[in-house]
Amino acid sequence: MRIQASDRLSGLGSAIFAEVTEWKKEALERGRDLIDLGIGSPDQPPSPRVMEALRKAVSNPLNFGYPTSEGTPAFRGAVARWYKQKFNVHLDPEHEVLALMGSQDGLAHLALAVTNPGDIVLVPDPGYPIYTASLVLAGVTPYRMPLRAEDEYLPKWDAIPASVVKQAKLMILNYPSNPLSAVADLEFFQRCVDFARANDILIVHDLAYSEMAFDGFKPPSLLQIAGAKEVAVEFHSLSKSFNMAGCRIAFMVGHPEAVQCLKALKSNIDYGIFLAVQEAGIVALEEDLETADSVAACYERRRDVFIDCMTTAGWPMVPPKATMFVWAKVPEGWSSRQISREILISTGVAVIPGDAFGAEGEGYVRIALVQNEDRLREAARRIGYFLREHHRKQTS
Repeated sequence: MRIQASDRLSGLGSAIFAEVTEWKKEALERGRDLIDLGIGSPDQPPSPRVMEALRKAVSNPLNFGYPTSEGTPAFRGAVARWYKQKFNVHLDPEHEVLALMGSQDGLAHLALAVTNPGDIVLVPDPGYPIYTASLVLAGVTPYRMPLRAEDEYLPKWDAIPASVVKQAKLMILNYPSNPLSAVADLEFFQRCVDFARANDILIVHDLAYSEMAFDGFKPPSLLQIAGAKEVAVEFHSLSKSFNMAGCRIAFMVGHPEAVQCLKALKSNIDYGIFLAVQEAGIVALEEDLETADSVAACYERRRDVFIDCMTTAGWPMVPPKATMFVWAKVPEGWSSRQISREILISTGVAVIPGDAFGAEGEGYVRIALVQNEDRLREAARRIGYFLREHHRKQTS
């Protein structure tokens, strides 16, 4: 018996990511030393305090029963306290906070909970692939909002046809942005809230990188805008901020009816997050409120080292204001996929072609700063040599 993938499954994900995986295998087969700057997976562990909390919690026999799908009252309370101190946003832990097995979990399921087939959702292009994949699962039509450098990677709502706006149910935003590393301020979020309220659209804001900002910039929460909880939800993850990617713990906050809809869906899908992981998550949030330390300093140093080395290597890049990514315009004469493959096969350095994130990503690559400074220097050295050799061959 032969099983054929559903049409729904074939519409998920980007084929480019699968291609990059094959390129890595080819590079390894050629004996390359792989420096993987492709996937945004933190290379550092959680703090000792968080790891100790997890160790103790795993040793508690009472933590091995089914958890509740919405998260424990203790975890949801910690989220509310964190939001209050970080953003001066008051949240009701009972009705406005929902625990998630990673923000991708919630982003993948929200459209299933609050839209119907035939609805339209406004999505960023370039954007994180799960935004569009979630719409495929829900049978919802994406309308791609082009994000371009000349507009500071912010959407232009006046360019969206009125007929599309009328049918739109959700608008997905992400600042600081993956893959663009673009940022937004409260003035922009005020316009977002005004637009959403005027057009009866729910804003879905992915704030996963709020703790990874540089040069003194502090990314705001959209929920800081008065009345935003009436038209918006916001996602946050402990994966990047606290180096807990493998723990799979995150949360959605905001509009209480949207929170309850996703809660109802998830109660039919899963039993929630392992209680030991929730206890470690509480410690991570509490520790963050007690200390000035954050992952931002590490990534800011890496950014400075890598950008400086790449400039010396002959590929100048715009320094990002936030996130663990560099969004780099490729040198003239290359496509995103072409240069990504050639660099990986020739040097062993993996980056992601920009068109993996949407058509507007063509002409760029995303580079993840997920290696230590020495490895980033080595990656830049290899890429510089590759570019010089390519130029020599082209001109000889």
